[in-house]
This record gives sequence, structure tokens and C-alpha cells, in this order.
Amino acid sequence: MMHYNIYAKTFLFGCFYMLFSASLTAQQIDSTYVQLSNYDSILSPYDEEVNMGFKTQKKKEIVGSFSSVKPQDFLKYDNTQWVRDALNGRLTGLKLSDNIRGLGSALIVVDGIPGRNIDLLNMEEIEEITVLKDLNATALYGSMAFNGVIVVTTKRGGNTKQFNINASSGIKLPSRMPKYLNAADYMDLYNEARANDGMPALYADEDIQNYRAGSNPYRYPDVDFYSGEYFKPFASFTNVNADFSGGSNDTRYYINLGFKSDRSLQDISDENDKGDNRFNVRGNIDFRVNDWIRSSIDVVSIIDQSRSTLTNMYNAGGSFRPNLYSPLLPLSAIDTTGNTQLAGIVDAANQFNGYILGGSQAYDDNVPLADIVAGGYQTNMARVSQVNNTIDFDLSAITEGLSAKSFVSFDFYNLYNLSIRNKYAVYEPTWNEENKIIDLVNVKDNDLKDQVESVRTDLFTIRYGFYGLLNYKKQLGENHHFDGTLLGFANNTYQKSEKQSSKNSHVALGLNYSYKNRLLVDLSSSYVNAVKLAKGHRGKFAPTLGMAYVLSEEQSIKESSWVDYFKLRSSMGVNFSDLGIPGYFLYDAIYDQNGGGYSWGDTNGGSFSNGSTKIQLGQNYNLGHEKRTDYNLGFEALFLKKLWVETNVFRSIISDRVIRAATPYPGYYNSFRPYTNFNKDKYSGFEVGLNYSSQVGELNLDLGIRALYTASERTKVDEVYEDEYQYRIGTPTDAILGLESLGFFGVDDFNADGSLMAGIPTQYGNVNPGDLKYADMNNDGVVNDQDMVEIGNWTPSWSFGSDIRIKYKSFTLFALLTAELGAEAILSGSYYRPQGDNMYSEVALGRWTEATADTATFPRLSANGNTNNFGKTSTFWMYDNSNFKVQRMQLTYDLPKRMVEKCKLKDVSLFVAGSNLAEFSKNKKIRELQLGNGPLYRYYSMGLRMKF
Repeated sequence: MMHYNIYAKTFLFGCFYMLFSASLTAQQIDSTYVQLSNYDSILSPYDEEVNMGFKTQKKKEIVGSFSSVKPQDFLKYDNTQWVRDALNGRLTGLKLSDNIRGLGSALIVVDGIPGRNIDLLNMEEIEEITVLKDLNATALYGSMAFNGVIVVTTKRGGNTKQFNINASSGIKLPSRMPKYLNAADYMDLYNEARANDGMPALYADEDIQNYRAGSNPYRYPDVDFYSGEYFKPFASFTNVNADFSGGSNDTRYYINLGFKSDRSLQDISDENDKGDNRFNVRGNIDFRVNDWIRSSIDVVSIIDQSRSTLTNMYNAGGSFRPNLYSPLLPLSAIDTTGNTQLAGIVDAANQFNGYILGGSQAYDDNVPLADIVAGGYQTNMARVSQVNNTIDFDLSAITEGLSAKSFVSFDFYNLYNLSIRNKYAVYEPTWNEENKIIDLVNVKDNDLKDQVESVRTDLFTIRYGFYGLLNYKKQLGENHHFDGTLLGFANNTYQKSEKQSSKNSHVALGLNYSYKNRLLVDLSSSYVNAVKLAKGHRGKFAPTLGMAYVLSEEQSIKESSWVDYFKLRSSMGVNFSDLGIPGYFLYDAIYDQNGGGYSWGDTNGGSFSNGSTKIQLGQNYNLGHEKRTDYNLGFEALFLKKLWVETNVFRSIISDRVIRAATPYPGYYNSFRPYTNFNKDKYSGFEVGLNYSSQVGELNLDLGIRALYTASERTKVDEVYEDEYQYRIGTPTDAILGLESLGFFGVDDFNADGSLMAGIPTQYGNVNPGDLKYADMNNDGVVNDQDMVEIGNWTPSWSFGSDIRIKYKSFTLFALLTAELGAEAILSGSYYRPQGDNMYSEVALGRWTEATADTATFPRLSANGNTNNFGKTSTFWMYDNSNFKVQRMQLTYDLPKRMVEKCKLKDVSLFVAGSNLAEFSKNKKIRELQLGNGPLYRYYSMGLRMKF
């Protein structure tokens, strides 16, 4: 497959070159045939219709705050295929891909169905994406829209036949790989760590020198599982997508076929390091039943298959010390001369390219390479099926402007694992003075291949839903227009591993009025139902009010040469939800009858015992919904037919947070405490979006700039502290709480007997020179968790995005840039905080010693656990997470129109693209290194688009 991709890239490059040369020749022969491609402005006309999920409205008629984008406007020049990548940095008010104004993950609605997974889509399937931000815009979605809504509308067929193909292939390279110290350096530093703890050295100098010399890498191993021996420098990926559409006034169809191949970077087992393959099919048909009924059926099927080894080397490599043992033993190093027993062991052992599997009896459960080579394989399968049916009723025969709609949907998700798990032998060698193996001991299992493929279900989910909609539109004279929508919605999601299904239902009413297309009023509301609450407390009415005034409809502004459109808007409203309640039936008391027992009777004689019943949770049938109160003020405008501006100032108050509050009850009431509505948070900020489009001769420029500022504050908190500074009220909801680091303890901070000098507060346990020193915030002479304060913020206050598109003749250059400011993060895990016998990464080179006391960047090493240094969150481990990124760039070439038409095509373009190309940040090395199951990647690709 690798060779195929290389040949394919070479072929595409050759085609690109020949077509480009031919196009230049064509231009020189007859310049009259050179035609620019249709130039799609990024500015959407203000009278364009926007799909809001349950209904569509003209942009100028929408009162609530929203942003929308149509992939057809940019996908040719920005060939990103995954929705989250496309959203990041492109829409005003959106943080990353699904966080609206910092409130949390938004509700995803796909073709009117709330709760579907956005990751199942590719951009070629999508017609429009709309972000609904304030409560007035989201009111019809009820409690599920507590954090905002992202509406995704997929493509449908039209009256004309279309056939489109998009194919791309490329490579992905790790942004950064983990860097651990080699065996000799690790042994040196581990001896130093033991010395710091008053223990003798574990490794002799002679042994360390043998490991450093590398004369026998099997007896003195220096294992680096992140080296090129186990990972390729890059892996390939391929995306192919084709769609077909067409029809007539009576029947229309759309079909989308997709294939994605993403190969594994791991390079150990050719048979099992396959990577991921995905196939998807989406189809829909719209048809007329009679003069007043139309219907549609949508079907989606996705199969995702990932074959891999049982052990992920990228994850396992961080826990395998470089000197632990050699995972492979060469047959050439085994001396069987005169040793028939050893010869028999070698003959019986599984052999792999001239090696047998090495190991150690002390670490027989840490055999990642053996598990990959001999352990078997696993195939993770995902199967997704989705079916929708819509029926539209034109009820104008009853009264003009009346219509209805019913929608039924069914989703099926199944994730399962197929695996073969072999047993295998691993051998610990005995070496002689001539560096030959003279004995082998099996320290694991006997070789035995699994004959049955095991099946494990990881996820089995069924979701079904329904909504019915009644809509009425009425024009009263020339000046008054009325639009009303009544909606009933119900959704149920069953997951095999959970006893309680997730249920959502509500009714909603939207009332819209406009006067002379100037004054707009939106009274949208819902009545939500929360099954997590007790009967009698489940229903809640959630009203909203929005008003807008289109100033550009005023005659004085209509005559302006520079104001094309200007709309002021304001909204307020409330919503209620049970999404934040952490479980079902939490309003009821819970008792435990397995809570032990108690004894009674005469202690000098026989005694008796009875089982006890203990309360775990108190009862509160008055437990209610969490509440969001929203205020929004903004405007949108188009100036000089070139500059689109949208901006909003907003505030959201989240109150009645559900917690087990402690402060309303006495201390002895602990286990009786019920869940109650208590905490309250405030979110506020502003957003600005600018889109500028201009053309000078054959040069076209599109520029989009977006900025979002958010701030949060905890305004009511369940807390009682001894010191005033400990109170969290007034702090951000995303505050990082920790200790203030004052650097390292020095030699001068200690008395001759090792005790701390007078006046220096005690820390966590015994400390030594080189340990971290923390501030004693309350000056009580003891540093403990009571001294933790706000030290930073997890999420950025500022988020920026900018897309730039420059088109000159047949070439288009696109770039997407993002930036985040005002966020911090905490270094964690054994890579950054090694202790005990953990591996040492490159960060340990900056450890404190008396010689490096003035330049040290890391605490002294310790062979024992060290809570003071590594077990506490503090400013020492905190880093600035601000960044500026070049997310994507693409150069697109449109083939000349005459050449395309000769091939019976409508449009052909070639492109080269890159993603996650560059980052500029203070802590780039930290941000680019991803630990866990795999690295972050940079992507480079080339491909073509064809429209028939």
C-alpha cells in the first residue's frame, strides 16, 4: 500500500505538471479562451435563506444570534474533509469546533436530529452549517440546547444531474516524538536519585560504561521504542469521495460514497499494523406523493475497520526503561555447542527473522514488543446505520399559509472488537564472559496460538426520535407579516451498558412578527420535560424574547452609498435543563443494606450482631432544573458591498447548579445530604466577525477575521473556608487551583542537622535541597492544601480565527490561521514528573544539583515517591498555553475552461495542501508533543476535484 501511494502521488504530480504546461500553451495560443472560474464570495447575501434545523428563514428575518457557512463556498479551496477541522477558526463565537461562547459542548443537530455525532460526517456531504448562539435562536430545541446548537444540513438532490469526485492522497508526519534518555544516562541519573535519598548506587560504573559503549546491545541493551526501528518517519492517508444527484420536480435523489484510508505509523508487524479504513454511503430521495403531500427518505451506512496489534507501542514505550532487557535475542549469539538442552529450547522456540523473544522474570508483564510480534491482533469495528423519514403536508386548502411536517428517525451504533490472543514464550538469557548466551529460561507462557477469534461488544446504542411541526404564515396587508411554529419533539437513546435510557422531550412555540421588514419580533419558547426529576417537578416553561430593527430599511439609510444593510438585534430569555444532573433518581433517598453490622449484648458474655442499614443519599423531591438566563445585544451590517460585520455582546447566567451542597447542613449530616440546586456562574464577553471581499482586475481577495472574548465568574459557591483567600466565589469557573512555587530549596535553607532554618514553613513531608518550595499563604508555618489559590485558567480568554483567500487568474491561495490567548496548562504524567524508577525524559537533564542550583529547571531526582515535588499542582508545573497556528494552507489550480469542456467536464481543479503546518508559541515543544496512544501530525496532500 505504501508503494501504491508513492506511485499515485508521483502520477498526480506528473498530471499536474502536464496539465499546467498545456494550460499555459492554451493561453498563449488564444487568450480569449481563458476564463476565470466562477468566483464565490464568502459574503452571504442578507436575503439568503439559512437552515435553522427545524425551519428555514431569510438571514435578514432572523432575530437571534447565529453564524452560518456553506461548504460549497470554500471547500474547493480548503479541502478539509472533517467537520471539526472545518469549523475551528471559521465561525464567529465558536471556540475550537463545538464550544459556543465558552459554555461547553453544544448540541449537534444533523438534518433535524439532535444528538447525532458530527464526527460521522465528511464535508462533501454537507450543504450548510449554522451555529445558534443565544437562547432566542435555540428556543425550539428545548433543554438539549442549554449550551447552544450547531445545525448541520446535508446535501439533497436538485432538478439537474450532477456528478462530482474529490480525491486526495498524502502523508502525515509526527509533529514531535517523545525523547527519553538512553540507558547509560538513565542509569547515571538513577544512581544520582538514590544518592539524593541516602541509598547506595544500583548500577556499577563498569556496567554503565558497557551500556554506553554499546558493544553488545543485547546483553547491555539501550532500548528506544520511539526510534525509527519501530516507527516509520511518516504514514500515508487517502480520501476519495463521489456524489451523484439529480431528479425532477416530482422526484429528486442524492447519493454520496466515501472511502478513507489512514495507515499506521507503527512499523513492527506488517500483517497487523494496518491502520484504519472507513466506507460511508449516504443517500436520500425526495418525492411528491400528491398535490399536498411530499415525503423523503434518508439512509446512512458507515463501516469503520481498524486492524492493529494488541499493544500500542506509542503508549507502552513510555513505561519500558531503556536498560530493562533486550526484547529480541539473536540466534547468532546463542552458543549451543555441547548443550543439547539449550539446542532443544532454541529449536522449539518461535523464531522471528533470526531472533527469539527476550524478557526478564522480574518484568514478565512488561513485554510490549513480544505482545506485538507474537501476541496476536485485534480488529475494532464500527457499524453505523441511520434512517429518516419526513412527510411534508401543504395544508393551504384548509387555510392559506398552513403547513405541517412529521419526522421519524432511527439510529443504530455498534462498536465491537475481534481479537486473537496467543500465548507465547519469552526467554531470559544467561551470558558468559565471551558475550555468548549459554542458557535460556522461559519466563512467561508456552507458545500456543489462539484458535478462536474472540468478540467483545464495546458499544451498542439505539436511538429513535420523532417530531411533528405545524407552521402558519400570514401576510396582513403590505406591512405586517406573521409566522408561527408549533413543535413537539421526543427522543430516546438506549445504550446496552446503561440501565436507564436517555430521554428528551419538549414542546415549543415560535411566534415571529415583522413590520415593513424593519421591526422584527420573535417570541419563541418551549415547555421542557426532565425525566431526571421527580414527578410534579419535571415540566418547566422557558420563554425568550428577541427584537431587531433593520435600519437599512429607513429611507435615509437606503439612500446611503456606503450602507447596504444594517440590523440591530437584542434578545433575552431563559432555558431549563437536566443535562447537568449527574444521574437518575437522585431526588430519592438511597439506603445500603450491605453497610456492615453492629454488635450488642453483654460484653462479658455472649454478644450478638445485626446487619445495619445505612443511608447514602438524602431525599429531595424539590430538586429542580438547572437554569440559564441569557442576554444578547448586537448588530450585523454590509458596507460598500464589500465588508460584512457582525458583533455581539452577551451574558449568560447559569444558576441552580445541582450539587450535594454541604453548607446548608450541619457537619454530622454528611451522609444525609441530598442533591440540591445551589451554585451559580456567570459567563460574559463579546464577539466580532469581519468578512471583506474585493476584486482588482484579475486579482480577488477574500479576508475573514473573527475574535471572541469570554470571561466567567463563580457568583455563588457551596464553600466554607478558614481563610478568606480560599473562597472560590469571584474566581473564573475554569480556574486552576494550586500552590505558588517559590523555586527550589537551597543548601542555605537548612541547618547542619538537615532541618529547615527557623522561619521557613514546613512543606509536604521531609524536604531537601533541590526540592520545591511553596508559599505559605496564611502564614501559619505549614504549607498544605489550605495554601492553594487561583494560579491560572484552563481555557483561553481570547480566541481568534482568520481565513485568507487570494485568487489570481487560475490560481488560488488559501490559508486558515488561529490564535488563543490567556490560557495556562499543567505538566503532568511520568514524562514531565518522573519519580521512583520511572523512565527519565529529556526534562530530567535540567535537574537540580548543587552545581546547577542557579540554572536548574527541574527538582532534584528521587528514587522514592516525592509528593512535595511531583504530587501537587503548582505554578512550577504550569505553562503558558497561548498559541498562534497556521492550521491549513492550500494552493489550487483551475484547469482552463476550454480544456475542461473538451473533456466533457464542467470544472476540474488540482491542489496541494497542508494541515497543522506551523505553530508559534512560547511552549511549542510541550504543545506539539502528545503523549498517550499516538502523536499529533502534520498533513501534506495533493488531489483533484472534478465536476461532471
